Amino acid sequence: MIHTAAWKIICDAYGWDSPEIISVRSGLINNTWKVITEGKVYLLQKINTQVFKHPEQIDANLQMLDAYLQAHAPGYLFTAPVASSEGKGLVITGGEHYRVFQWVNGSHTIDVVENVAQAREAAYQFGQFTALLEGFDARKLHITIPDFHNLSLRYRQFDLALQNGNSGRISGAADAIAGIRARKDIVKRFEQFIQHRDASIRVTHHDTKISNVLFDAQDKGICVIDLDTIMPGYFLSDVGDMIRTYVCPVSEEEQDLEKIHIRKDFLVAIEKGYLGAMSGALSSYEKDHFYFAGELLIYMQAIRFLTDYLNNDAYYGAKYPAHNL
Repeated sequence: MIHTAAWKIICDAYGWDSPEIISVRSGLINNTWKVITEGKVYLLQKINTQVFKHPEQIDANLQMLDAYLQAHAPGYLFTAPVASSEGKGLVITGGEHYRVFQWVNGSHTIDVVENVAQAREAAYQFGQFTALLEGFDARKLHITIPDFHNLSLRYRQFDLALQNGNSGRISGAADAIAGIRARKDIVKRFEQFIQHRDASIRVTHHDTKISNVLFDAQDKGICVIDLDTIMPGYFLSDVGDMIRTYVCPVSEEEQDLEKIHIRKDFLVAIEKGYLGAMSGALSSYEKDHFYFAGELLIYMQAIRFLTDYLNNDAYYGAKYPAHNL
């Protein structure tokens, strides 16, 4: 819940008079509430500063992108924070950072991809977002999570865990460790890609799970949301995370590995959707690495889970002993 003093400051900042507030279970990082006042609906969030160390940089990113899109794509719905009475996107009280978004009426989110049409539509939305910002200099954006998708760093962290981690877990995870080592060529291919002259840095979402797309009643995409991880990056990040989270019929929490397989029609849907928006922007070299994006993100996330397991679940935590393994 929000402390009474903080709640009063927030209400004053947005001119709310005795609004109704409802907790929303949305996302894993920030605390979120639905606020209803005078016939209007808003989304209130408290930013998790353990994950996002500099909320003001996130706000600056969103303000820059909002200004660019207002000028170059005014018809696109970009969910920028609502300005407070002081004209700011953040309200800071008691060391906590709050912000407010307009509620998008008639919209809904999807937690698990159910069909190829949803996969294609979500991929199009993420592609369209980056395509509309093709003229924006991505290097102006603040890095909200440093090295978020840096595979070279993740492999070095894995190596350190093998040297300094839990010796019992290291010996018990020998097969998984061997599997990571056997595919180390993916690290080299990643490094070759980012050094190539035809691999461009763009405005990249970095968290393209389907729940970060708003859909209308006909399951047509409206816009992308959850914009805190927007940073300069490579298309590999967005496409790879879609492949990682859309093509498997079960979630990453599944313990029965026999249920895990690649739904090739979903893979094709991602390609059609994303390239439907981004085909004209990507170089031939980038298009040739479309499926490598899936290898990259699946491999990197496997490394991160295994590394955390060897380090006694210090980062992700665990609901049971072998959870991260």
